[in-house]
Amino acid sequence: MSSAIINGKEIGQEIRKSVAQRVKKLKEQGLTPGLAVILVGENPASKTYVANKQKSCEAIGMFSELIKLPEDISEQTLLDRIRELNTRKDIHGILVQLPLPKHIDEDEVIATISDEKDVDGFSPVSVGKMMLGQETYLPCTPFGVMKLLEHSNIDVAGKHAVIVGRSHIVGKPMGQLLLQKDATVTYTHSKTPDLPSFTKQADILIVAVGRAKYITAEHVKPGAVVIDVGMNRDENNKLCGDVDFANVDGVASHITPVPGGVGPMTITMLLENTVQAAEKTIAHDKIN
Repeated sequence: MSSAIINGKEIGQEIRKSVAQRVKKLKEQGLTPGLAVILVGENPASKTYVANKQKSCEAIGMFSELIKLPEDISEQTLLDRIRELNTRKDIHGILVQLPLPKHIDEDEVIATISDEKDVDGFSPVSVGKMMLGQETYLPCTPFGVMKLLEHSNIDVAGKHAVIVGRSHIVGKPMGQLLLQKDATVTYTHSKTPDLPSFTKQADILIVAVGRAKYITAEHVKPGAVVIDVGMNRDENNKLCGDVDFANVDGVASHITPVPGGVGPMTITMLLENTVQAAEKTIAHDKIN
């Protein structure tokens, strides 16, 4: 029997409808949520992501501004552009598309974005607040995964969640969000010896390791929920995940496809965070 498909496209659309309603409400109060996206250089994958983000903003009535900068821009000039956006009233969220050229310090760039506008949830302040369980903007991909589980009626409390991958963007925050919902969390990665001995214990297996079809049926406990965060190209140049879908299908109880699983949720949660940032400015103005 095939695994149940967790359809990120459908769940994302459902969430976007309610976000669009909130945008409409803000516009009625004279405020259009605004997202600034900075794109440095000509990376084709980055250009595609940015185009998708802009299209998604416009589809729900948000304002989106794309700032394209040359590959050889100095770090100082980039930081100055971010500081300028920090002060703009019409911009509620700032996103710098990663990766950046080698001569630019990504940590410095992320730390320069105002905490109130860090809709990617990457700054040290956002990460610290997330770790402490305080209100903050959550990193979009892990946030999206939590929403996928919630909308699929998969309760994580008391479950053993195993994460494959330890990036700052997905792996590490993913574990924290699951921990806050009372899951027991194990972190693994590409250098973990005998990886299947860990992944086979997972009730919920989340894979974000960046290797095409890395996880096969031998890694998966029958009946586990498998969430594939990977985005790769296979030997035929077709999009695929970190999980060998055809191999794992039928072993897992639920599985996300690639494309159409986690991907649409990442952009959906970016919209959610930006609208939340705009709502906060209205609340702040009312208090003051």
